Amino acid sequence: MREAREMAALDGISLVRSNPIDLGIAMTATEHELLKRITADPKIFGGKPIVRGMRISVELIVSLLAQGETPEAILKDYPGLTRDDIQACLAYAHAVIANDSLDAVRVGG
Repeated sequence: MREAREMAALDGISLVRSNPIDLGIAMTATEHELLKRITADPKIFGGKPIVRGMRISVELIVSLLAQGETPEAILKDYPGLTRDDIQACLAYAHAVIANDSLDAVRVGG
């Protein structure tokens, strides 16, 4: 089972510093494209998932949404972000939940 997941993860996502996150699950083409915006760099926030190499973590965006902030308010406060970046954060969160275990999520670095 794990080998099948790892093989599904190898459909074009390479794991090198600042490359997209490898979530080890099958994804739709849209999710795959969105997740290309999520990167990890050990020099930024200790390798936590971030948006397009910026110092804006996925955790921050998901937390703001969970607290009731609207995407419009987030975009206003973080002008470097786009609506697709916010969607990418949600796609990442969905993929983590779909794995049903944080242990299954691997970050390049």
